[in-house]
Amino acid sequence: MKFNELKIQKNILRALREAGYEQPTPIQQRAIPPVLAGRDLLGCAQTGTGKTCAFAVPIIQRLDESRGKPGAIRALILTPTRELALQIYENVCQYARYTACTAAVIYGGVSQVPQVEAIQRGADILIATPGRLWDLMGQGIVKLNRVECFVLDEADRMLDMGFFPDVKRIVKYLPAKRQTLLFSATIPQEIAALAESMLRDPEHIAVTPSAKPVDKIEQKVYFVEKAEKKTLLAQIIQESNVHQTLVFTRTKHGADRVARDLNRAGVKAKSIHGDKSQNQRQRALTEFKECKIAVLVATDIAARGIDINELPLVINYDLPNIPETYVHRIGRTGRAGQEGTAISFCDQSERPYLADIEKLIGKKIPVAGEVAHAETAPVPASREPAQHKTANKRSRRKLVSENAPAEAVAAEAAAEKAAKQQARKAKAAAKRPSRREKAAQVQAEQQAKAAAPRASRSPAGRGRGRRNDPYARYEKNEPRVDAHTPSRAYALSDEAAARIRKKVEAALAARAQRAAAPQPQAEQKKTPARRGRRAHH
Repeated sequence: MKFNELKIQKNILRALREAGYEQPTPIQQRAIPPVLAGRDLLGCAQTGTGKTCAFAVPIIQRLDESRGKPGAIRALILTPTRELALQIYENVCQYARYTACTAAVIYGGVSQVPQVEAIQRGADILIATPGRLWDLMGQGIVKLNRVECFVLDEADRMLDMGFFPDVKRIVKYLPAKRQTLLFSATIPQEIAALAESMLRDPEHIAVTPSAKPVDKIEQKVYFVEKAEKKTLLAQIIQESNVHQTLVFTRTKHGADRVARDLNRAGVKAKSIHGDKSQNQRQRALTEFKECKIAVLVATDIAARGIDINELPLVINYDLPNIPETYVHRIGRTGRAGQEGTAISFCDQSERPYLADIEKLIGKKIPVAGEVAHAETAPVPASREPAQHKTANKRSRRKLVSENAPAEAVAAEAAAEKAAKQQARKAKAAAKRPSRREKAAQVQAEQQAKAAAPRASRSPAGRGRGRRNDPYARYEKNEPRVDAHTPSRAYALSDEAAARIRKKVEAALAARAQRAAAPQPQAEQKKTPARRGRRAHH
């Protein structure tokens, strides 16, 4: 099937050809006709299947064919993240470049001034994140009373990020007579209930089973200990010889650390996560898309909504603890029918996560290799500390079970954890003093207190015990702060300190000048007379 068979305008077809679109994807084939007909839609499709084009193209065509109030917002597209909002905005501008439709995008984390100016110039289609949209609605800048079509994209992500209360508040301000399109990779109970309340006789589309990865993605897993992940990552990236690699970590600090290690190894990399400002995140994404950096290290904030054309390689440095997250991560490659590779690192503690992922996707991920923990030089048994022996035994136990199935390893890990807890309790019980030892300790403390010199006790503190050291919580070399020392968080700048010092000096000079000044003549005459009268009486 071709796009011209879907009854799309020539102007939009021209823009699609220039964007490199040749044949519609399955979701585009099934979604575009009912949306053009004005029907509501509930679409269940994984990321990377082309659903942005599936709802944007028919919306642009419907708005272009009908006439509305100039400058009014006639279509609202609500997305969970800033990156996804920008991506949809770029696509809408591409599809509508030869039509009269205009678009604007608003999202948080940056100044609202240019966004407000874009809205005031007039926009038919508004792409927004819930927080910034609700903020501008409260300021009276955005009005939704003319909206004809409402799109809720990545609804399950909205639910995960806690945006559902904002979405429900925003929906109340939309006209009751409207077209509503809801897209989600999964349909949990909360989203099903929301769809039932928002949609009227919707067309149901499920292109692929919920949360299943694209079959064209080649998946591999390396069994590797945590300490060796850093070396293996640099080695794989250098040997793969690809122009772009997206690496996922579980934590923000982990993303920064991995990017730093890659740069030290000679691989240009940047990290992106929730603690980065919007400008930093956008700059890193732009440099990655333009191949100015080879590797982008991201947390799961980038797992959805970032469309990078022909991304060849995704690496899971840390396996996610939620199986569906794995599907969204590897969905960054193999988009729109392209081929891609997804490599995962799995250490001993992550074996249960791997078992859950394989259960979700319904197949075993091929093992690409195993990297054992690096062995250190052997230490003679007579000089080997007990702690070192225990560590060696632990590492040998891990290597023995390295080829075991994930379920067996999970059971082994649970048994080992229970044994550790039991040993910890036994150790704590052994350390607990007996009643006789406790009584002796209390008696010794009382004797020491009675023997202490009276001068060491503060008079003001009698009856209340000794005064605690106010600096006990500080480290030895840490600067101390008390009531007479400005806090480091509120330390004055040099300019402010100089200004205050100048005012104090001026006040002191004025006081000295008043003290040195001669008394008025009337006061001088009055004083001796008073003294004389006192002497006479």
